[in-house]
Amino acid sequence: MEIKEIQDKKVWEDFLLRCDEKTFLNSWNWGEFQKIMREKIWRFGIFENNNLFAIALVVKIVAKRGKFLLVPHGPSVALAKEGGPTVKYEILKTLLDKLKEVTKKERVDFIRVNPLWPARRSPVSKQDEGGERSAENDVIFRQMGFRTAPIQMHPEASWKLNINFSEEELLANMRKTTRYLIKQTIENKDIEVRQSRNGEDIKVFSQLHNLVSRRQYFVPFSLEYLKNEFSAFIADDQASLFFGNYKGKIAAASFVLFWSGIGFYHHAVSLPEYSKLSIPYLLQWEAIKEAKKRGCKLYDFWGYVDPEKNPLHPWAGPTLFKMGFGGKVYEYVKTQDFVLSKKYWLTYFIERLRKIKRGL
Repeated sequence: MEIKEIQDKKVWEDFLLRCDEKTFLNSWNWGEFQKIMREKIWRFGIFENNNLFAIALVVKIVAKRGKFLLVPHGPSVALAKEGGPTVKYEILKTLLDKLKEVTKKERVDFIRVNPLWPARRSPVSKQDEGGERSAENDVIFRQMGFRTAPIQMHPEASWKLNINFSEEELLANMRKTTRYLIKQTIENKDIEVRQSRNGEDIKVFSQLHNLVSRRQYFVPFSLEYLKNEFSAFIADDQASLFFGNYKGKIAAASFVLFWSGIGFYHHAVSLPEYSKLSIPYLLQWEAIKEAKKRGCKLYDFWGYVDPEKNPLHPWAGPTLFKMGFGGKVYEYVKTQDFVLSKKYWLTYFIERLRKIKRGL
């Protein structure tokens, strides 16, 4: 196998159409967003006999805790079903060899890979497609010299819903309470939903996000971050904002991306004083319907944690909310680090403390 940089957006995006496991973090526009945020990126393609087998977006992260190369939700492999462990091993080896070359010039301390490769499940779930092979994915990284990262930068598990059904069928497959709350909000004449593709509304979303963050003690994404992400995806009409109003005042909002046949529930915020009105349920339903209009077959609710095993986890409540819409969990190999320098261990220590502090 050989590796080459890909400069053609169509080649990149067309390849991802063939991939079963993918998120917008693999997209061309996510790379554009990283460049807007002044990050250095590479778009690598892994070929055999001029046939493209896998791609990997690589981002150089320069943070106070350390410098490293990140492969978000990659490498993306088009052989998810028929490709065996030998093929994946060769793909990862080819990528790692190339990244080692890059690290010599970029002077980073480690390489971090966050793959969408199915994780070991015990016992193997009947819903887990390819679950019998999932343990092999962990072995591949061990054989290559990787170690499990102390913290995840992007979701290692996600709740997803097949929306290739009628609206009536989707409602029927929801949890009874979720279905009731959606109908209740629809009937409430004081509640209305507004969808926006206007970049100026990012300021409104950001203000709401900042307000809630001060009350709930979390660090929000900056206005610059949200504005640049929105602009990168709206260029191809791949983003929308949904605002839920009560008596003319914004009570909740969500930031949704639509890419490669999938809708992604990426950012959301709601004011606690309106919690009894259940407006986020209606926003989610409107986003799902919009995804269907755009021809999407899947709706990705983003991060997931098992609420029964981890009831105190910050994501436990949001996960229960997501599960009410129907769907199933997809779990992936834990984020992997390849250590290059002793400086890595300072990053490891800082991230371990951060994970404990956040209750993750």
